[in-house]
Amino acid sequence: MTTKAYRNRLRALLTPAEHRALARLNTPHKIQTFIEKLPPNFELQGDTCMSPRMVLKTRTAHCAEAAVLAVAALVYHGKSAWLIDIRALPSDQDHIVTLFREHGLWGAISKTNHAVLRWRDPIYRSPRELMMSYAHEYNLDGGKKSMLAYSRPFSLARYAPARWFIAPDELDWVMEAIDDSPHLPLAPKHVLHRRRRTTRVELKSQDVTEWPVPPKRRVKRAK
Repeated sequence: MTTKAYRNRLRALLTPAEHRALARLNTPHKIQTFIEKLPPNFELQGDTCMSPRMVLKTRTAHCAEAAVLAVAALVYHGKSAWLIDIRALPSDQDHIVTLFREHGLWGAISKTNHAVLRWRDPIYRSPRELMMSYAHEYNLDGGKKSMLAYSRPFSLARYAPARWFIAPDELDWVMEAIDDSPHLPLAPKHVLHRRRRTTRVELKSQDVTEWPVPPKRRVKRAK
């Protein structure tokens, strides 16, 4: 199916309000600004993975929910987009971003409450080069660097838009599919074990948050 045909199938599902919302998000910059303004979904009532329709309705999102919404916005405007899962140590949390291409170069849209793991300008020659830009700032609270691997670019175009855009149920199956998809190691294991710890001043800078963090929250699925 062509990108245009897939776009038309997605557009046919939308309500007038959803059309208005996505029509305004016609560049990656605008999409990034929009998802940054959404309050984070801290999952205080339990794990969620809302569809783009539910995100637009509730006006809240965590990284994975925002990433899928970003895909929807790009698809709405006839552009290709991919999800990438960044895999970390079991003691840390994974992160999901949306990849896009402009003039043959790769960039990323990312929702996070912290000063790291954020937007990437489309200046990277390959997905791997882009993923390497996240490696240094991905760490545990004690300073141990924790990024291990990343998935190959994962396209939602393999599924009918109705399965993921308007779904009233959680999109756990999408998260499971991307988690089960092929992942590439960041570097050989013996190299990863020798990484220098993040310094105290770097850790202090990561305490900056965009939105106040509730005093009580469940562990989230992603950064």
